[in-house]
Amino acid sequence: MQVQVQTDKNIRTETDWIEDQLVDSLSRFADQLVRVEVHLSDQNGEKSGTDDIRCGLDARIAGVKSVVVTHSAGNVHDAYHGAVSKLSKSLETSTAKLSSRRGRESIRTAGEPQELPEDLLS
Repeated sequence: MQVQVQTDKNIRTETDWIEDQLVDSLSRFADQLVRVEVHLSDQNGEKSGTDDIRCGLDARIAGVKSVVVTHSAGNVHDAYHGAVSKLSKSLETSTAKLSSRRGRESIRTAGEPQELPEDLLS
């Protein structure tokens, strides 16, 4: 899984901890994830405000559209952790849908019809 962290000019934080925590948080999806992009931005720029730090996470699952979530908070840590929580839930849903879809037989590829047992026919 490749991790990319992008920040705007108003975000001043180290990004190594983000990469480390992201790999730990999403380790159960590591075999399905190709890339995760982290986008940190300050919505108000130089002005102060509440919930103006936004963290967007874009996770690419092999062979499927990206799963994208965002979360806004007052600081980088809260915005990041809120987005990771949302992404984890979204990935749970997406991977569950994929596994159930891949595990079922299609009506077009189903085997020969089976006959009912004799005790059910009488």
